[in-house]
Order: sequence, then C-alpha cells, then structure tokens
Amino acid sequence: MATPVTTESGLRSLHHAAFRCRDAEQTRWFYEDVLGLKASAGIVLDEVPGTHEPTPYMHIFFEMGDGNFVAFFDAPSTADPAWFQRKDSFDMHIAIQARDEAHMLEMQQRIRAHGVSCLGPVEHHFVRSVYMYDPNGIQVEITTRTADHDRILGEEGAALPQTLKAWSAQTRAEKEAKFGAEALDRRGKPQSELKG
Repeated sequence: MATPVTTESGLRSLHHAAFRCRDAEQTRWFYEDVLGLKASAGIVLDEVPGTHEPTPYMHIFFEMGDGNFVAFFDAPSTADPAWFQRKDSFDMHIAIQARDEAHMLEMQQRIRAHGVSCLGPVEHHFVRSVYMYDPNGIQVEITTRTADHDRILGEEGAALPQTLKAWSAQTRAEKEAKFGAEALDRRGKPQSELKG
C-alpha cells in the first residue's frame, strides 16, 4: 500500500466520492454483499444542507480498507431514470485497489459467484484490472498495481507538461467548435463570471 502523499496544498487523501443511486438497498447489496465493503453509515434527511431545499434523501457510506469511503445519494424525488443507464467509463467509473493480483482474481470470482458479469483482467501496464457495472450504471474497476507502476507513472509525470501542451494544441480547434473558447479559458476568472 502506498504511503499517503501530502500535496503542496496540504490535501492528502480522498475522504469519499459520492454518486446518485437508484435504490439504497440495491446499492448496499452490491457494495457490501458482492464487493465486501462495510456499510458504515446511512443518514436520512428531509432537506439539503446549506440550501434547505425540501428534498428527502438517504446518504449511505461504504468503507474501504484504508478508511476512505464511496458514498451514494438515494433521492427519488429528484432522480432522472435516464441517469441510471450504463455510463461510458470515460464519463464515470470507480477504481478500487485490491491487495495484489491474487486478491483481484479472488474478487473477480466472488463477483461472478453473485451473478454479476466481471470482465478481464485487462492489462494497462501500470495496473491490471477487472471490470463490472454496479446497479446504478457506474462501471466499477478492481485494480492492482504492477511491479512497474511507480516507474511508469514517474516517467509519465515527468513528461506531463510537454504531453499536456501537445495534447491541448492538437485538440483545441475541435474543443472550441464543440464547447466554445470561453468554456476552455476559465482559469483565474471569478466564479460569478463563469457561464455554463
């Protein structure tokens, strides 16, 4: 397990990532019974904190081995059924790290034993992964680091400024046509001036 790194800003780890779910109990089944995460908290509220909008919802948390969480909101009054269609992995996916490759393969068998399709392993060179979808249309990846993980990411990190500059130049015209230049040039502008 990698040692948490404190960034220049002082931020050091993910407390939770939260998503909408279709049904809290169905989601509990997948993350607790299928994946084996601990269902550690469930909060039911009648209004949204901060805005006080009258929206009854349940916020449910699943704890991972490092003490961090994946969480879900079950808010049927504001849910759009279309949101629960399978999402492209480029749009959204959750990657959860296994102890090692043997554990990842054990998890794949466990997932399949619960009747959930689980594809892979897929070789990404710095990680190997197996994939499935949760009941909310979110792709879930169980992944393990390869022996070359740190070397590969170190090399890619060192090259990132040049890679990003070249990619931005290569894709700028297509993005401007699709999103508009204003949407691409938000750096340093007060939030009140931003549109969309």
